[in-house]
Parts: sequence; structure tokens; C-alpha cells
Amino acid sequence: MSVKVVLPTAFIRHTDGQKQFASSASDLPGLLADIDQTFPALATQIKGDDGKLRRFINIYINDEDIRFLGGDAYSFKDGDEVMLIPSIAGGKG
Repeated sequence: MSVKVVLPTAFIRHTDGQKQFASSASDLPGLLADIDQTFPALATQIKGDDGKLRRFINIYINDEDIRFLGGDAYSFKDGDEVMLIPSIAGGKG
């Protein structure tokens, strides 16, 4: 089984320029462990000191927010496209 992980431009500096990569993880915790091993610099950007996903990182599976699919309990399916999207805030006050 394989899922395609797609990254926004903001993260590719932590993956040696890779905009996407394949993972054989079966769920989100497995994917985070895979990222720990493959892209440790990316892991520090998306996970806090407690090892959990930072709250401003949104995960989408085939364009659907993972929170509406069961969160960490969602089991990836072969061919799923996983997107890691940081929340963006700011602007003029």
C-alpha cells in the first residue's frame, strides 16, 4: 500500500526540495513516524515537543479534512493523497 504525501511550498525547504513523496504508512501516526525518519527537519516543523501534530497543521485526505474522517483513527487507503497544510494568519489590524 502506498499514499502520496503532497507538501506546500513552505515545507519543501525541509525536504531537500521534494514537493511530494510516497509513504507506506497505514494511518496518520504511522505517517508522522515515517516523516521523523525520512525528513527530521520537516518533523520539527509539524510536530511539537510532545511529539503531537501542531494544532496549526491541517491534514487533508483526498481534499477532505481528516478531522471529518475520524482523525488519527482514519486508515489510509492505497492511492490516498495526503496534504499537510499549515494554517496562515495575519494581515493588517
